[in-house]
Amino acid sequence: METIKEKKVETKSPKSIRISGAEAIIHCLLEEGVDLLYGYPGGAIMPVYDELYKFQDKLTHILTRHEQGATHAAQGYARVSGKVGVAMATSGPGATNLVTGLADAQIDSTPIVCITGQVARHLLGSDAFQETDIVGISTPVTKWNYQITKASEIPEVMAKAFYIAKSGRPGPVLIDITKNAQIDELDFTYEKCTGIRSYKPVPSPDIAAIEAAAELINRAKKPYIVFGQGVILGEAEEQLKALVEKAGIPAAWTIMGESALSSSHPLNVGMVGMHGNYGPNILTNECDLLLAIGMRFDDRVTGNLDTYAKQAKIVHFEIDPAEVNKNVKVDLAVLGNSKETLEILLPMVKENRHETWHGEFKKKHEIEYDTIIKNDIHPTKKGLTMGEVIEEINLASKNKAVIVTDVGQHQMIACRYAKFEESKSNITSGGLGTMGFALPAAIGAKMGAMDREVVAIIGDGGYQMTIQELGVIFQHQVPVKIVVLNNDHLGMVRQWQELFFDSRYASTVMTNPDFVKIAEGYHIEAKRVTKREDLKSTIQEMIASDKPYFLEVKVEKEDNVFPMIPSGASVSDIRLK
Repeated sequence: METIKEKKVETKSPKSIRISGAEAIIHCLLEEGVDLLYGYPGGAIMPVYDELYKFQDKLTHILTRHEQGATHAAQGYARVSGKVGVAMATSGPGATNLVTGLADAQIDSTPIVCITGQVARHLLGSDAFQETDIVGISTPVTKWNYQITKASEIPEVMAKAFYIAKSGRPGPVLIDITKNAQIDELDFTYEKCTGIRSYKPVPSPDIAAIEAAAELINRAKKPYIVFGQGVILGEAEEQLKALVEKAGIPAAWTIMGESALSSSHPLNVGMVGMHGNYGPNILTNECDLLLAIGMRFDDRVTGNLDTYAKQAKIVHFEIDPAEVNKNVKVDLAVLGNSKETLEILLPMVKENRHETWHGEFKKKHEIEYDTIIKNDIHPTKKGLTMGEVIEEINLASKNKAVIVTDVGQHQMIACRYAKFEESKSNITSGGLGTMGFALPAAIGAKMGAMDREVVAIIGDGGYQMTIQELGVIFQHQVPVKIVVLNNDHLGMVRQWQELFFDSRYASTVMTNPDFVKIAEGYHIEAKRVTKREDLKSTIQEMIASDKPYFLEVKVEKEDNVFPMIPSGASVSDIRLK
């Protein structure tokens, strides 16, 4: 079995030496500080893999079991480490298998660079073996893509790829490289990209707009912050905390913004959105000032736009001008990196407490706790609940774990009940909602932060979409912890069928395999919990282990996730049951 090793990365490139395009790609990666990438070889990318073999002392390649797994692993790595994730695949089906991960990275603003092989230049357009127009296919789901057909293009295009992926609002980039470009030679030199004409990734702060925002904050009686992943991507966590504390503003988060502000902070009032907390949703329509910081007003956050925060002045702090007024019409836009704009704003803001206003959130929390939360995390029913599993993980990990979730009921429960004291701790598929995301993303997250505990929370449905990536965990002994919350259903779809389709459970009942035996087949320690009295000790054992660990927890089949805003309803119409 292979183990993960630290790679010594040399940053000085060969100067004006004659090398192949394939070797040039490796040198480009090393110049960008890449020491780890994920991928799956094939004919059209084989020259690059041949060179990669020669550079094993400097660059670790992780063979995933499916190309989609490579993209999600690169995402998990990027989200936790703050670096650019890299994935590589061959042409044809290898390239098309990257598309889901590209789309996921695009909507969730994750910086990854995907490299695909392509048939030789003279075969383009001839329907050659394993030829697909991956540039055309991936255009809607990438921040930028480009097809290299000459070896001489490689250094400049690769430099641009990394610059575009990580600058401004991050995102995925795909570089397609024909086989002749990999084989042909070039005189190689490398210069990192520091700017591109007509591309301005970060708008310059408008001081007048920031002054106007400060005036609105200072006048507001019921100010309210909703923050998203832009705070994390902009490394503005300390500035957000300082604003919240100085101005005494209750702050709620989108699922992508979770962990930017400590869960234990007294002014952290919880999650907004379809399955968010009661107070943060209801009081959206009672605040007089809504500060949206690094979030994009996703439909799962806003509900019915016709009734969303109509009584409030809305200020949007945003790095991407295309997001301003796209969904919600705002009164004031503050463009720029959130760290920079909040630093300018802070001296202009007066100290305040807004204790009465904050008390409204506390009252709503008490209602939600008595109606929902205490039954989720301290149940009296016989069967195990998803909420109590998350609570035990919090206790065993002391709120320090990175939690990686898939998509479904378990995702919403984990986002609701996981506790975080450190940023970059909640890794999930937000905008695209990709089932199968969690297992490979957890592998990448652990490799991106080997000093942190990484726990994947997965449903029995999504787990089986990328279950083959257990092979990566086994081969490389990645000490990730996997928790499958098994209710033998596609739980979220089943919940909707119960509530809105008269309990017609069409194609949502799962006949599952023996997950423990499958994990044991990959030589991963595995256990199953069916009784409450075994839950705490088993989770403690899992967290204490320094090896990969699989835990299946059999949970209630027909537990629903509440609160819930019905699709298309107002945030004020949130249901507690």
